[in-house]
Amino acid sequence: MSKKVFVAGANGMVGSALVRELSADQECELLTPSRKELDLVDQAAVAHFFSTNQVDEVYLAAALVGGIHANNQYPADFIYQNLMMECNVIHGAHQAGVKRLLLLGSSCIYPKLAPQPMTESALLTGTLESTNEPYAIAKIAGIKLCESYNRQHGTDFRSVMPTNLYGPNDNFHPENSHVIPAMMRRIHEAKINQEPTVTIWGTGKPKREFLHVDDMASACVHVMGLTSERYASSVDARCSHINVGTGRDCSIQELAELLSEVIAYPGNLSFDTDKPDGAPRKLLDVARLSELGWQSSIELKAGLASTYQWFLTHQASLRGEA
Repeated sequence: MSKKVFVAGANGMVGSALVRELSADQECELLTPSRKELDLVDQAAVAHFFSTNQVDEVYLAAALVGGIHANNQYPADFIYQNLMMECNVIHGAHQAGVKRLLLLGSSCIYPKLAPQPMTESALLTGTLESTNEPYAIAKIAGIKLCESYNRQHGTDFRSVMPTNLYGPNDNFHPENSHVIPAMMRRIHEAKINQEPTVTIWGTGKPKREFLHVDDMASACVHVMGLTSERYASSVDARCSHINVGTGRDCSIQELAELLSEVIAYPGNLSFDTDKPDGAPRKLLDVARLSELGWQSSIELKAGLASTYQWFLTHQASLRGEA
């Protein structure tokens, strides 16, 4: 018997990876409306969508995302749009009697100085990193929305918190994107333009964990496939979400050097220490997910290489994005 699965944000990097993963299941009828077809910030539009489609499962991958620069420039956009999308989809799913929902969050929900690696129980135990606080608060609210609807209404709404994601369909804007696509594009253009040096924001010392988006999609489908009892036994009311990552990290300098190798850039790397670093380290404890039977399979260098090939194929359509 087929089931209708709504992928909210299906055209984004995470959403498109989920569509690729779910398309392998012939029993899934995928609903993938674009932003023009369904504005998730519009409560009435979302309610109408749920009332006219008998949705069985929801993957809430839609989000306004960006790097340090974008978060600093557009804090109101980041908190408002993400809060509205979460409220509308989660409430709409409940009202429509959706059987199961999965919210995708971010590791930025954890305190800036949380003990490393960060366990799920670190949530709300300290001050957030200031550069992306509005986005983080929106994602924390999403977790608590799922928890609250489960407690009050007996829904089966789940949450996963991925580490830094990268891969096909990422935003490659040199300023408004995350570290891997922004750095990849700058190093590639430096190679093409024969520039002797590429400048990287910050000291290069902070450490980050990176997960290929196809691994993320695999983990999401795995978590959604767990029985309600199995999922519930792995979490508790205090921390009902599950971390998703590799359990391994590297410094920003090491990442830049690896990208230079993948891109075959012969020049030098310099670091602008006047620019903010963000949190000193962000490594997730993924023991809970490992116990549930899932581990990442795409190594960082291989993932960067395949992502670079995707970038080369699509770069002509990436030049004008904001």
